[in-house]
Amino acid sequence: MAQANVIKSGPVSAGIVGFQPLFAVGAVLIGSFLASFDTRLFSLALPDIRGAMSLSFDEGAWLSTTTSASQILIAPAVAWLATVFGLRRVLGIPSLVYAVISLLIPFVKDYNSLLALSFVHGILLGTFVPATLMIIFRNLPIKWWLPTIAIYCIRVGFSTNSGISLAGFYVDHVGWQWMYWQDVFVAPLMGLFVYLGTSHEVVDKDLLKQADWGGMLLLGVGMAMVYAGLDQGNRLDWLGSGAVVGLLGGGGLLCAGFFVNESLVAHPWAHFEVLFSRNIGFALAATLLYTFTSISNSSLAPNFLATIGQLRPQQSGPLFLTFAILPMAFLVPLSIYLIRHHDVRLVLVAGLASFAAAGLLGTELTHDWSLNDFIPMVLLQSVGQSFTLLSIIIIVLSNSDPTRATAFSAYIQVMRLGGAETGVALMGTWLRIREQVDSNLIGLKISAGSADVSHALASLTGRFISHGAGVAQARGAAMLAATVQRQANTMAYVDGFWLTVWCAIAALACAAMIGVAPPGPLSPEQE
Repeated sequence: MAQANVIKSGPVSAGIVGFQPLFAVGAVLIGSFLASFDTRLFSLALPDIRGAMSLSFDEGAWLSTTTSASQILIAPAVAWLATVFGLRRVLGIPSLVYAVISLLIPFVKDYNSLLALSFVHGILLGTFVPATLMIIFRNLPIKWWLPTIAIYCIRVGFSTNSGISLAGFYVDHVGWQWMYWQDVFVAPLMGLFVYLGTSHEVVDKDLLKQADWGGMLLLGVGMAMVYAGLDQGNRLDWLGSGAVVGLLGGGGLLCAGFFVNESLVAHPWAHFEVLFSRNIGFALAATLLYTFTSISNSSLAPNFLATIGQLRPQQSGPLFLTFAILPMAFLVPLSIYLIRHHDVRLVLVAGLASFAAAGLLGTELTHDWSLNDFIPMVLLQSVGQSFTLLSIIIIVLSNSDPTRATAFSAYIQVMRLGGAETGVALMGTWLRIREQVDSNLIGLKISAGSADVSHALASLTGRFISHGAGVAQARGAAMLAATVQRQANTMAYVDGFWLTVWCAIAALACAAMIGVAPPGPLSPEQE
C-alpha cells in the first residue's frame, strides 16, 4: 500500500525542550488526570451534589451542562493560545484561579452564582488536557513522546474505572465537597510543574497579529451550543423542545460558518485540509467510534450495577479497580512496546477487537448478573482502553507534522469532547426507547386473567397477606410491575451492548482503511 503524505497545516508550534523534562512529564500526568477525574467525579456524584445543594433535577441538569459545555468552548483553541502566549501563561495563572474557584464552589448557595462559577471552572478545566498535550510537542525530546502520550491517553480509562470508587469514598466518608477541594492542592502543583518543566517563551506578536479570532469563536461557541443541545436532548425530548432545537440548529450554523471562514481567511487557525488526509480522516472517524464503543466501560457496566444491581459506587468500585486499573500497569507498557516494534495499526485492531468482545459478553446479560460475572468483560475493556486511543493518536501524529499541531489538536479536542457527549446522548436515548419498546413487548404477553399471571400474582400477594387482603393485592401487583420493568431495563442494556459491538466493528472497518504512514520519529524501530 502506498504511503500517505504528511499533512502540514497551521503555524509552527514547536517550542524549546525544557531543562527539566521530568517536571514536564509530571505536568502532563497531573493536568490530564485532573481534568478527567474532575469530569468523571462530577458526573458520578451529581445526584449527591444536587441533594447537598438543594437543587431540583432541572437545575442539576443545567449545572452539569454548563460545566461540560464550557470546556469545549475553549478546548479547540488552546493549542493555538499555547503557541502564541506560551504554556506558562496558558497553564500557570489559570491553575491558581482554578484552585480558588474549586475552593469557593461548595460554599455557594445562590444558583445563578453557582452557574457562573461553574462556567468559569469549566473553561479553565477545558484548557488543561489540550495544553498538557502541547507540553509533549513543545518541551519534550522526541524519544519521550510515546510514553508521555501513553500517560495522556490512559487518563481516560484510569479515571473512568477508578472514579467510581473515589466518588463513593468522597460521598460516603469525607464529604462531597472534597471532589472540588482536592483541586486546591492538585491544580497549583500542576502549575508549579509547568514552570519547572517548560521554558520561558515570549509572546509571538507576529502570530498574534494574524489571529483568526472569528474562526475560534465560531467553532468554540458552535460546538458548545451543539454540546448543550445533545446534553439536554434526551431529557427534554429532542425536537419536542424549542431550547434543544435552537441549540442544535444555532450551533450547527456556527460550525458551518467556521468552515466557510477557514476557507476564506488569509491565515486560518485550524484549516480543514487536515480532514482530507485519508489516514487522518479515518483515524478521526475511529476516534469518534471509539468514544461510542467505550461507553460499555464508562456507562453501561457501572450503570447496570447501580440501577439493576442496586449497588453504590463504593460497592461496585473494587471490580473496576482490580480488573480494569491494575491490569493497565502491564498493558500500557505492553502497548508502548508493541507500537515501538510493530505496526501501530495492529495495536489499534487489538484494542477495538477487545471492545467488540467485551460488548458481545454484555449481550449475554441477565438481571441475575453479579460483580463476578462482569470480570471477563472488564478485563477486555482494560485492554481496549490501554491500546485504542494511544494507537489513534500515534497514527494521526505519524500522518501530520507535529511541529504544526494547532489544527490537529483542535480537531482532536472536538472529537474528544464532542464525540463523547454525542455517544452518551445517543446511548441515553437508545436505552430509553429500547426500555419502552421492551416493556411494551413484555406487557403484550401479560394479560389479565391468564393462568401464569394469576399464579404469579397469587404468589407475590401471599408474601404480604399478613397486612390484609387489600394491601397484599396492591403490593403483589406493584412487585409484578417492578419485575416487568427490571426485565425491560435489562433487555435495554443488552441492546445497548449490541450497539457498542456494532460501533467497534465500524471502527475496525475504519482501521482497515488506514494506510502506511510516512517514515518518521514515531515509526516502528527496525529489529
